[in-house]
Amino acid sequence: MEIAAISGRFIPRMSAIGTVGRSSARRLWFDTLAFTLVATFFVFISWGMTEMSAPIGELQQTPISLDVHNLPEYAMRTTLRMLLAVVASFLFTLCYATLAAKSRRAGQIMVPILDILQSVPVLGYISFTVTGFIALFPGSMMGVECAAIFAIFTSQAWNMTFSLYQSLNSIPRDMNEASFVFKLSGWQKFWKMELPYAMPGLIWNTMMSMSGGWFFVTVSEAITVGNQHITLPGVGSYIALAIEKQDLGAIGWAIATMTIVILLYDQLLFRPLVAWSDKFRYELTASQDAPHSWVLTLFSKSRVAKKIMAPFGWLGHVILRIRLFKSSVETVQFTARELQLFDYLWYALLCLIGIVGLRHLIAFFETSLTWHDTMHVSFLAMLTLTRVVVLIIIASLIWVPLGVIIGLRPRWAELIQPLAQFLAAFPANLLFPVAVVLISRWSLDPDIWLSPLMILGTQWYILFNVIAGASAFPNDLREASRNFRVKGWLWWKRVILPGIFPYFLTGAITASGGAWNASIVAEAVEWGNKHYAAKGLGAYIAQETAAGDFVHIALGIGMMSFIVVMFNKFFWRPMYELASRKLRFD
Repeated sequence: MEIAAISGRFIPRMSAIGTVGRSSARRLWFDTLAFTLVATFFVFISWGMTEMSAPIGELQQTPISLDVHNLPEYAMRTTLRMLLAVVASFLFTLCYATLAAKSRRAGQIMVPILDILQSVPVLGYISFTVTGFIALFPGSMMGVECAAIFAIFTSQAWNMTFSLYQSLNSIPRDMNEASFVFKLSGWQKFWKMELPYAMPGLIWNTMMSMSGGWFFVTVSEAITVGNQHITLPGVGSYIALAIEKQDLGAIGWAIATMTIVILLYDQLLFRPLVAWSDKFRYELTASQDAPHSWVLTLFSKSRVAKKIMAPFGWLGHVILRIRLFKSSVETVQFTARELQLFDYLWYALLCLIGIVGLRHLIAFFETSLTWHDTMHVSFLAMLTLTRVVVLIIIASLIWVPLGVIIGLRPRWAELIQPLAQFLAAFPANLLFPVAVVLISRWSLDPDIWLSPLMILGTQWYILFNVIAGASAFPNDLREASRNFRVKGWLWWKRVILPGIFPYFLTGAITASGGAWNASIVAEAVEWGNKHYAAKGLGAYIAQETAAGDFVHIALGIGMMSFIVVMFNKFFWRPMYELASRKLRFD
C-alpha cells in the first residue's frame, strides 16, 4: 500500500485504497467463480450417480427420442460415463504401466497381454461382459452403465498405459543418478521424478484417449448382442437412432452437442492439465512461450480453492514422505548364477502356462470349428492387416510433420487442440451416409473406399503423440541446433525425428490397434436399408456379433489378437527397444 507523510503522520493515499478495493473485488470474483465451478461439479456427479442407479425398467419406460430437448440430458449422461472411464483408465495406467516397466519378468507377460487387450475390439468386450455386469446389479441400471463405462474404458486405457510405459523406460540417466544421490526410495522416486517426467506425454495421451472414447460411444451406449438390445440415454444412442431413422437433422444436432461438450472438456479439464504439466518438462532452459489456462489461473488465485485443496496437498506431502520400496543400494544382491536360475524357472513357468492354454484353445476350436473356418478368417485378417499398414503409413507421412510444427509452437497447440479433439472424437458412423451415397452413386468398390473410415478416428493418436513429443522436446537442444545452424533435412533427421521417435511409436502402436478396432465399424456400414461391407476381419466380427454366434466371434477376436500381437512382437517391440536404448535424453 502506498503511504504519504502529512504532519508527521502516515496516512494511506486514495489511489492505494482504490487499488486495495479493486484487488478485494477481484478476489471475491475469483472465489465466487471457483466455488460455482466446484459446486456444479459435485452436483453433476451426485445427479449422475442417482440416474445410473435407477431401476432398469426405466429403459423401457423412457425410450430414446430424437427430440432435441433431450440432448442436454443425454450429453450429461455421456459426459459422466466418459469422465468415470478416463479416471478408471488413469488408475489402471499408474498400476499396470509402472509394474510392467519396473519388473523385467512382469513386463515379459504384461506387455504382450497389453497388446492382446488393445487388439480385442470394443464389441468383443461388450459381447462377453454385458451379461456379467447385469448379473452384478440385478434390477438396476448400474449393471448396464458399468458395461458401457467398461467399453469406453477399453478404448482409452491401452493408449495411456503405453504412454506411461514408454516414458518410464526412457528416463534420463542423470535423473536416475540424482535419485541415487538423494537416496530416494522407489516410491519417492516414482512420484517425485518419474511420474512428473512422464506427465506431459501422459496428459496429451489422456486427451487422445478421451477422444477415442467418443469414437466408440455409439457402440457402448447402443448395445446389440444377438437378440439382446440395450439402449442407454446418451449422445451415442441418439446418434445410433438418428442413423437408423436416416434423420440428417438429428445428426446435425448431435454433432453440435458433441462440439459443445468437447470444448467444455478442453477448457475445464485438459487445457488446465496441459498448462500445469508444462512445469514438468525436462530441459535446462525454459521456453518463453508456455501454455496457459484461465481455469488454472482462477484456482491459483482463489482463496476458496486453496482452502479446499489444502487437505489434499497435506495428504500428498505425507504420502511422498513414505519410504516404500527400498532403493537399489539397499536391496538384496543376487549372484549372476542365481539370477540366471530365476530366469530359467520363470521361462519354464511361462512355457507351461502357454502349453496348457494352447491345449485348451485347440480343444475348444476342434469341437466347434473346422479348418476351413480358420483359413477363411486368416485370409480376411490379411486383408484388414494390409489396410491398416497402408493407412498408418499415409497418416504418418501427413501428421508427423504437422505435429512437429504444432508442438514446437505452444500457441498453435492451444488453438488447434480443441479442433484436433473434435476431429478425433468424430464417430465414423456419422460419415456412413456420405460413404453409402458415394459408393452407390459411382458404383465404387467397398473394399477400397470404406478403408478410410478405419483411420478416421485413430490417425489422431499419431498427431497427438507427435505434438506431445515436440512439446516436451528440450528447449536447450533446440537452441543448440539453432546455434550450430542445423537446418533443413539434417535438422529433421538428426534432431527432431530422433527426439520425438518414442512418442511417435506410442501413437503409431495405438493408432494401429485403434484401426483394427475401427475396422468392425468401418468395414460394414449401413444407412437405412442400404448395406455395404468390405471383405475383412472387422466386417466378419460385426456380422457374427449381430448374429450372436459366440464361437465365431471368439474365432474372429482371437485371430485379430494373434495378428496384432505378432506384429507388435516382431516390428513395434524392436522399435521400442531401439528408442529406449539409443533415443533418450541423457
